[in-house]
Amino acid sequence: MSFTGLEDALLPVLGAVIAGGVIGIEREWRGRAAGLRTHILVSLASALLMLAAMSQADWAFRALPDENIVTDPTRMAHGVLTGIGFLCAGVIFRTGFSIHGLTTAASLWITSALGLLFGAGLYGLGVLGTAAAATILIGLRLISRALPVRAVVDAEVSWERREPSPEPEIEAALKAVDAAVRYDRFEMIDDGRLARRTWRLKASDEAGLKRLAERLGATPGVVGFSLDPRDD
Repeated sequence: MSFTGLEDALLPVLGAVIAGGVIGIEREWRGRAAGLRTHILVSLASALLMLAAMSQADWAFRALPDENIVTDPTRMAHGVLTGIGFLCAGVIFRTGFSIHGLTTAASLWITSALGLLFGAGLYGLGVLGTAAAATILIGLRLISRALPVRAVVDAEVSWERREPSPEPEIEAALKAVDAAVRYDRFEMIDDGRLARRTWRLKASDEAGLKRLAERLGATPGVVGFSLDPRDD
């Protein structure tokens, strides 16, 4: 696909970006790990690979003399994406409720797609995909910072097992930040001397987290806590 015929790729790429954005906005609003940028990158990468597969006539390769070569671009795409999947899995990790690294994995995936495009000689499509991916990763991060988005926070608190238990006061401090706080793991540690529990909550600003940290630190019996905002 040359620059003169690049307008044929604009509509598929635009459609893929819009489709991924619509799903990603909903996921982002609900505080899911795979949000706006992740969905757009996955959708865009899929569209670019399909456009490349449909443009075999423009691929830059030369057959041997007197040889009739039949190509199957889907085998190439399958092989590359299967291999890049192992690399993407290596950058994804879980901390409590949250899963980190999904946008990084998606950016690795789309980078592999762009490499396939340029390697096949589809320079116009590769330039278009590069510009779109850069806009998504850089431009949408600036936009998301300006939106009133509530950050998802993993909270882990440890306290002494005694009477009266400080757990009700801990839960009250968490609910002051997010009334819909979710409960997770509960364990006994240090030979049963301490209790440890994790929660998931949403905070609207950093000041709320600072007030929560001060309140937890001042709660009698609390021996340690961590507040881990999710940022993919």
